[in-house]
Amino acid sequence: MKTLTTKLSILVFGLLMTLNLNAQDFQGQATYISKSTMDLGNWGKRLSEAQKKQVMARLKNRLEKTYTLTFNKEESIFKEGDKLDAMSGATDSWGKNFAAGDQYKNVKTNTQIQDQEFYGKRFLVKDKLQKIEWVMGTETKQIGNYTCFKATASIPTDELTWYAFSWDKLRRNNANVETGEASDKEEKEEEIPMTEVEAWYSPQIPVGHGPSEYWGLPGLILEVSAGDTTMLCSKLVINPEEKIEIEAPDKGKETTKMEYQETIVAKMKEFRDNRMGRSRG
Repeated sequence: MKTLTTKLSILVFGLLMTLNLNAQDFQGQATYISKSTMDLGNWGKRLSEAQKKQVMARLKNRLEKTYTLTFNKEESIFKEGDKLDAMSGATDSWGKNFAAGDQYKNVKTNTQIQDQEFYGKRFLVKDKLQKIEWVMGTETKQIGNYTCFKATASIPTDELTWYAFSWDKLRRNNANVETGEASDKEEKEEEIPMTEVEAWYSPQIPVGHGPSEYWGLPGLILEVSAGDTTMLCSKLVINPEEKIEIEAPDKGKETTKMEYQETIVAKMKEFRDNRMGRSRG
């Protein structure tokens, strides 16, 4: 522990000697490359290698993405870069309904504001920041010019993907209601799916920001792995020549994370019921 504390002290002291973090105009911008893997399961076993390559090429725009995180001492804005469909050149309209929108975080006020669009309707999701209980490690590694320390956490999967939809989650919730499992608090807590998160942060940039839902470490998160997705900072600029305004989204129907998830589930149930009704007819 003493070794870790000494390393952190040296890194922070060195940074404070080179950067005036008390200045009101302190700002940084990080570019992240996100890569995900996908298991085609039993369906994939029936495909030839050529077919598998074609499928993966078709899904590439969902599996590989670019993001930017613009931040100052207290605020950050996280945005996905536009990417065209790898096969048709069109934007991924289906995936857009369940993708994270522009995300504003304020670590001082514990506030998150996110711009979400769902089937043509715009929502302004206002809530608290995702609570994360980080376990600090002593391992270090170099990412670019920065020394990073490891931290891990276990976070409820549904809380990390509150803006998305899963038929498996819907079936699980329905099963709990039908069997009465949801009434047993302890049993319900045991069954909550968790995502194991591994983050690498650098005290050389002593701000509590990070990509996506991740934050709260004593340094900028430069790499984070959760489930089948890894986000890695590929470029970092401190105090860019042209200052970028950090503005919270302000348009759309105001709601909370839980209310937004309920809206998605209700709409998907409606789609399912309508489809089943047409098939019976």
